[in-house]
Amino acid sequence: MAVFTRGFTGRRREQDSRLPPGQTKVDDWPVLSAGPSPRVDTETWEFTIRSESGPPHRWTWDEIHELGVEDITTDIHCVTHWSKLDMAWRGVSLDLLFEDVETSYDYVMAHSYGGYTTNIPLDELLDGQSWIAFEADGEPLGIEHGGPARLLVPKLYFWKSAKWIRGLELMPDDDPGFWEQAGYHLHGDPWKEERYW
Repeated sequence: MAVFTRGFTGRRREQDSRLPPGQTKVDDWPVLSAGPSPRVDTETWEFTIRSESGPPHRWTWDEIHELGVEDITTDIHCVTHWSKLDMAWRGVSLDLLFEDVETSYDYVMAHSYGGYTTNIPLDELLDGQSWIAFEADGEPLGIEHGGPARLLVPKLYFWKSAKWIRGLELMPDDDPGFWEQAGYHLHGDPWKEERYW
C-alpha cells in the first residue's frame, strides 16, 4: 500500500502558454557560465563578421551603436529549465550587420571573448530574429551576463545567445560549438525540447 504525504507535491509549473515544455518561469536572471568571465573594455571591443569571400566586416563599439540601437521585449529560455518572460533589451539587429555581407553559406559559428563558441543556422539570425545586445532590463549588460555585448537569439535556448560576443564566422556545414561538442543539441529549439543529442 502506498502512502502519500501532502507536502510532497512537486514543483508546480506555471500555466503560461509562452512557457515551452519543461520550463519554469523565474523573475530573477540566473547566472550560468562555463568558466571565468572575460573583462572586455568597450575601447578595445570589436565585432567581426567573416564570410567565405572578401575581407571581414568590422565594427568598433561606437560604430555598431551608430547603426541604430532598438528596444526589444522578448522571452528567454535556458536549457536548465528556467524562462524569463517579457525581458527588456536594447541592441542592434543582425539584419543591419548583414546588409553588406555576401555569402552562400547557411551556418554561423558565434565566437566570444574567452573562447566560447556556438553554432546557429544563418536563417535563424536574420529577419528580425536576433541582435547584438548591450542592455538588459534598463541597465548595461554586466560582465556576469555577457557584457559589454552578447548575442541575443530568443528563438533558441539561451546558450545560443553567446556572452561576450566578438564575432560571427559563416560556415558551409553545421559544425558544433562548445556546448554542442559536450552533448547539447546541435539546434536548441525550446519548443521541441532540443536540449541534448
